[in-house]
Amino acid sequence: MENHSLFFILLWLPWSFFILGDPQLLNSQTQALLQLKKHLEYPKQLDIWYDRRTMFCFLPPSSKVNISCEFHSVTELKIMGDKPSIEVTDFHGFPIPNQTLSVSFSMDSFVTTLTRLTSLKVLSLVSLGIWGPLPNKIHRLSSLECLDLSSNFLFGSIPPKVSTMVKIQTLVLDDNFFNDTVHVFDFTSNLTSLSLKNNKLKQGPLDFSSLTHLKVLDLSGNRLYSHLPTIPKGLIMVSLNRNSFNGEIPTQYTLLTHLQHLDISFNSLIGIPPASLFSFPNISSLNLASNMLSGSLGYYNLTCGNNLEFVDISDNRLTGSLPSCLNSESGNKVVNFSGNCLSIDHHHQHPLSYCRDEVHKDQSTQNANGLGVSISLIVGIVVIIVLLGIAFVIICRHYCHRRISEQHLLHKSVHENSATGFSSEILNNARYISETTKLGTQSLPPCRSFTLEELNEATNNFDNSAFLGEGSYGKLYKGRLEGGSQVAIRCLPTTKKYWIRNLKLRLDMLAKIRHPHLVAILGHCIEVKQDDGCVNRVFLVYEYIPNGNFRSYLSENCVGEVLNWSERLAVLIGVCKAVQFLHTGVIPGFFHNRLKTNILLNEHRMAKLNDYGLSIISEETNNNCKVKGEDPKSWQMTRLEDDVYSFGLILLETMIGPSLAAKKEGTLRDELVCLSAS
Repeated sequence: MENHSLFFILLWLPWSFFILGDPQLLNSQTQALLQLKKHLEYPKQLDIWYDRRTMFCFLPPSSKVNISCEFHSVTELKIMGDKPSIEVTDFHGFPIPNQTLSVSFSMDSFVTTLTRLTSLKVLSLVSLGIWGPLPNKIHRLSSLECLDLSSNFLFGSIPPKVSTMVKIQTLVLDDNFFNDTVHVFDFTSNLTSLSLKNNKLKQGPLDFSSLTHLKVLDLSGNRLYSHLPTIPKGLIMVSLNRNSFNGEIPTQYTLLTHLQHLDISFNSLIGIPPASLFSFPNISSLNLASNMLSGSLGYYNLTCGNNLEFVDISDNRLTGSLPSCLNSESGNKVVNFSGNCLSIDHHHQHPLSYCRDEVHKDQSTQNANGLGVSISLIVGIVVIIVLLGIAFVIICRHYCHRRISEQHLLHKSVHENSATGFSSEILNNARYISETTKLGTQSLPPCRSFTLEELNEATNNFDNSAFLGEGSYGKLYKGRLEGGSQVAIRCLPTTKKYWIRNLKLRLDMLAKIRHPHLVAILGHCIEVKQDDGCVNRVFLVYEYIPNGNFRSYLSENCVGEVLNWSERLAVLIGVCKAVQFLHTGVIPGFFHNRLKTNILLNEHRMAKLNDYGLSIISEETNNNCKVKGEDPKSWQMTRLEDDVYSFGLILLETMIGPSLAAKKEGTLRDELVCLSAS
């Protein structure tokens, strides 16, 4: 019997390894890991990730890299890099050589790849030079219990969608450059540790009382300017030091009976510190240094908790005698109290008059600040009301005049027919844009005019690091606007002497076009020559599409994962919808849209047509019309056939690949010419 039992145990043992810890990950998991290695630009720590045959789940753990797996999926991923952000004091949203990842890195694409690790519970990516705004889609990692992205170059706001990650217990975003207001973290989960220290966070609605399971809170080293935050009663460690918190210590803090560590030093707190802070039963470290706390601690019958080991009340405005329980001779406590006005000799105390004068100055300053804020607010409201009134009058006058002037301008373009290819009838109808343009574009900001200074700042003066490429429609740059959003900026050189208002009218026509499968135009900028007032350059600002060109996903040598047939079909359908809309959804229609080179894919691999409609300001189309002497109707029909022909070539490329399609294109064109001639 024992022999039979031993036999079954030996037989089951190998199978248990395959069931509980299969060395082969799912193919999608392996591809995601290798794609992450590419996103991170092949760091040395990941040299052991060779290819798809790598046994990721059985790699030996180290201090730099660790992977854990369950049931064919990655559940834990930890990577420690060698690009700490603490060596950089200021970061403006552009890559830094040898500090951050390169300009080609896309945070959006990186997080998209991470979300393919659907079973991930622990994610730690520290000091890897990751840069950019943290996208909202991070919440798709719905199984995460621990997220640590500390010591990178993340900026902007912390996505509100993080609050929907109901399983997360630990969130660490230390030593980054988050610089927006702190949003309410309304978690309904079991978040126990929240650390956002050493960022650039500003004032926000600091109420963490809904985080009932929170034990550790660290907001130190930011720029928070408000009263101390409302926090849950169960906290054990609280670090709010090195901010600009003001006002008195809230009475709610006297109820934090579970506290072991409290650090609110280097702020602008006033008033007498509550005696109960010193007597909490579990408190071991209390740091109130470098504030503007005043009054006498001896006013209370102050007692100290049995576990209190460290107290720092130095550099405040405290007076009177030092309570006996804080005397350095009582127990093994370390007590720092220098820089006050305590009645103790030889301990670096200021005279009593110093503290009284400083308290009076502090109160005067705060009163003056409060009065100044109130006056500024009232004056600001009055000024805004006056400006709104003036603007209303101007708009009313301008609106009546504008319709007349636009009609005059549009009729005037009849004289430019030989150069523009448009009749006045077509341009007069340009304002009748189909309502379908609003479909699926509600989240996009309205189109506006940009200044050249804004574009210079967004692209770091059109630095080479922001250069994406150049085509027949000019150079393309990647930029980042002041709010942190990424954009693509097309520079259109023009040699024709346009009337500025006529050109702006044409750009406004393009700006009205919105469709889910068109790259949205967010704005434009017209640069005028100083000498003759003519247009020098035109800039178009587009939404940024991260995943590149459709053609690059059709061959086995592509950078990313090759599109399968269902994905290719979805792209083709999207292109059809976009072209149909450009031809029939707007008046006048837009043709000759160069489909082969202008199909981009967003993060969801949805087709987006780019550089559409530029023929209305393109010199190529204007010259073609002039040479051929075509009227506008024949021009439009010719260009309609061009779009159909281009789409046929796209179908060919989709089926057989770009390289073979390029060889067949010449033959196909010759056959079409023969057919048309016959």
